[in-house]
Amino acid sequence: MIKAKTLTDARAQASGNNELTWWIFMRISGLLLVFLILGHIYMTFVQVSESDATFDAVVSKLSNPAWKFYDWLILVLAMLHGVNGARYSIEDYVRSRPNRFWVKGVFFSVVGIILVLGTVGLFSIR
Repeated sequence: MIKAKTLTDARAQASGNNELTWWIFMRISGLLLVFLILGHIYMTFVQVSESDATFDAVVSKLSNPAWKFYDWLILVLAMLHGVNGARYSIEDYVRSRPNRFWVKGVFFSVVGIILVLGTVGLFSIR
């Protein structure tokens, strides 16, 4: 696990390319999520009046493939970002290797199911 603040330090601490890739992903996805979510909040709550925020309006908006992709991108980035952060916590707090294996296995399975259900629910809107 990398606990560096700069890319140079992260390269020095990385036990492999995979860990360095996840370290870089956390920085990029966090920055992207800030702008994606601020844009989502603006377009959902600021641009639309309260009386126009109906179920039919949301379904109409999500019938556009661009909006589906935008919301799906938020879903995927947020899930992967959160899962990787939780993986760090599991590595820190679950000391036993067999227990860590099972905790991660159950956690990743639940996250995978949630991601699939979110994707299917989002793309099933016509």
